[in-house]
Amino acid sequence: MPYSKYILGLKDKARLKNKTIVLPEGEDARVLEAAHIIAADNIAKLIILGNKEQIQSFFAEHNWPLDGIEIVEPETSPHLGEYTKLLYELRKDKGLSQEDAAKLALNYNYFGTLMIKSGHADGMVSGANHSTADTVRPALQIIKSAKKGRMASSCFIIVSHDKPYFLSDCAIVINPNERELADIALDAAETALKFGEEARVALLSYSTYGSGKGDAVDKVRHAAALANADLQSPEYQGLNIKLDGELQADAALDKVVAAKKAPASDVAGSANVLIFPTLEAGNIGYKLLQRLGGCEAYGPLLQGLNAPVNDLSRGALVEDIVGVIICTILQTK
Repeated sequence: MPYSKYILGLKDKARLKNKTIVLPEGEDARVLEAAHIIAADNIAKLIILGNKEQIQSFFAEHNWPLDGIEIVEPETSPHLGEYTKLLYELRKDKGLSQEDAAKLALNYNYFGTLMIKSGHADGMVSGANHSTADTVRPALQIIKSAKKGRMASSCFIIVSHDKPYFLSDCAIVINPNERELADIALDAAETALKFGEEARVALLSYSTYGSGKGDAVDKVRHAAALANADLQSPEYQGLNIKLDGELQADAALDKVVAAKKAPASDVAGSANVLIFPTLEAGNIGYKLLQRLGGCEAYGPLLQGLNAPVNDLSRGALVEDIVGVIICTILQTK
């Protein structure tokens, strides 16, 4: 699959950041091939977790160098004791014993996340062989939310005709309430800004400005009002964020429809950040765009954390993994 011009542009930006990304699934050939592509193009330094002998053999069989790649076996790592102690200190108030911390630190997703917390890596990409929960749980427990009281959420970058769209939340928060939906919208807006894009945020519904009725419509409308109120606070001053809702998808994306349904909106017709009312709607929506619309889909990217830990679909192609690694680099501080 050829990369879009958009992703190729992100690759060049990522290279300039000189970051280190940990890949905890060294047993997966797709991950190893993606690592080779990233390292060969000097996009980032990589740490692969897994059996050193087997990974070295895989690279040798393909005549690939290991320049820019470090292989770490958690079981024999000199940092294992340090990470175990760190995990215990972080989770002892939640009932984690020292014995359980020692076992948990050997879980590769936990080990990789502890590397980030310790400053030995800048971000992590997992999920080729793990569920979203297995990837996300260590991040929420160890990296934690960047803003107190706000839950983490996720975002997909959908590339259509070399244009990026940011879709949220499609993977983490099942049925957000008004406050949570407002937070998701604001975090997705900041994600778009991190990728160098304007943030024109549409909170989606089956209604535009009251054309439909129901509790679901009210939730989206109230969430938009909460988010717009937050945008007046000092935290968001100077950020180029425009936000509106409730909007139907056609009103959010099509200028002709927007002129009829929401002529006064400064978001309708040009939205690039699309906020779904539930995870169900978001997950279905992004998969339809990917499978029927032929769009590139990268994610889910976690947002709202102190450092990036990102997930992969277990059906991810090598190109998808490369793309998510690039996106992870651009999320780093």
